[in-house]
Amino acid sequence: GHSHHQTAHPGPPPSHRHFHSSPACTKSQPARFVNNEEDKTRQKSLVTHDDLFEQVAKEAKTKATFNKVIDFYTKGDIRRRGHVEFIYAALKKMPEFGVEKDLAVYNKLLDVFPKEVFVPRNFIQRMFNHYPRQQECGVQLLEQLENFGIMPNIETKVLLVRIFGEKSHPMRKYQRIMYWFPKFKHINPFPLPTQLPEDPVDLARFSLTRIANDLDAKVTVYQLPCTDITESGAEVTLPHIVGIQSPSQMEQLARHNPQRPVFVEGPFPLWLRKTCVHYYVLRADPTPPEEKVEEPSDPERCLSYPLQLDLDLDLDLGDDESFDVEDLDEGPVFAMCMTSQGDQATLNQWISGLQQSNPILGQIPTLFRLDTGPRELRDVADAESPNPGEEDEATVEEEPRRSQGMK
Repeated sequence: GHSHHQTAHPGPPPSHRHFHSSPACTKSQPARFVNNEEDKTRQKSLVTHDDLFEQVAKEAKTKATFNKVIDFYTKGDIRRRGHVEFIYAALKKMPEFGVEKDLAVYNKLLDVFPKEVFVPRNFIQRMFNHYPRQQECGVQLLEQLENFGIMPNIETKVLLVRIFGEKSHPMRKYQRIMYWFPKFKHINPFPLPTQLPEDPVDLARFSLTRIANDLDAKVTVYQLPCTDITESGAEVTLPHIVGIQSPSQMEQLARHNPQRPVFVEGPFPLWLRKTCVHYYVLRADPTPPEEKVEEPSDPERCLSYPLQLDLDLDLDLGDDESFDVEDLDEGPVFAMCMTSQGDQATLNQWISGLQQSNPILGQIPTLFRLDTGPRELRDVADAESPNPGEEDEATVEEEPRRSQGMK
């Protein structure tokens, strides 16, 4: 093996050592630091490790066969050459074998790392990222474990200290997981299921309850997706429209000054694991200070909504000059919705649906500030917009805003 004291001495070999193990360089320009031969072997080893899993798993993809592959590898190569590639290959295969949530398997994989080799022995090594490829691999393993919602245990910690040392990147990652995990576990009452709902309406309902983060918020399906045949025989697909509103949002909207417009804005992205969905909000600009009504703050209410900043309370922000309040007070959000077609006509339907439970919307001018949605449907929709007059008004309203840098 390679002496790990070498890094302490000046001279070319250690610098080679550093570059050679940096993951970035190896991928982009192998020719500079690593001879191509070595790169080819690395590529090949990844393939062979994959094959190893496939061969052994001919019987069945179970935890037992997965563990068998790990044992086969650790016994077969005493020097554990290519262990980083082996661990990456194994991490990728875990879901196929149904062990992606099994802490014991993650610990067994960590155990594949040779012990004590990568622990920095002196100050210089600790300053430099000692064995970055191995550390990166350890961090990746912990990230995968965290993404599947699993908390490491004391065995994980002991292994990490033996492999990488107390102050290594993997150890820091471990400490961060241990710090945040229990805190986040209970913060969102709607945990992400491993399988997100396939049905777009269910997915919308799920996503909206998650963003609203208010157990009293009520989801309404204003329209289910369906396909209609018009009189001329053309097929029309109606988009789904799913909205959410909480009692406190209804209350706030009922108190809104009808002289001041409300805006429909969006689409805003929300990532749930690998799926990106988009939502729209109905909101108002922040209430100007002269219109703010002093409300006796109800301590009961503040306790039950710890996550909702009550923007009516005058926060003591010191001097207004020293603090840009514009950025702070976003203005109230009255409701949110998701639809598969974010054009004005569709969003208009949402607003008319909302009006049934929020009659005040009949008196408030509603303006649309839409980015071109995730689907380029706006031009089509604008052409078919039911009342062109309203459309122009919205556009006029939008021009001066743009020039102020779109507040």
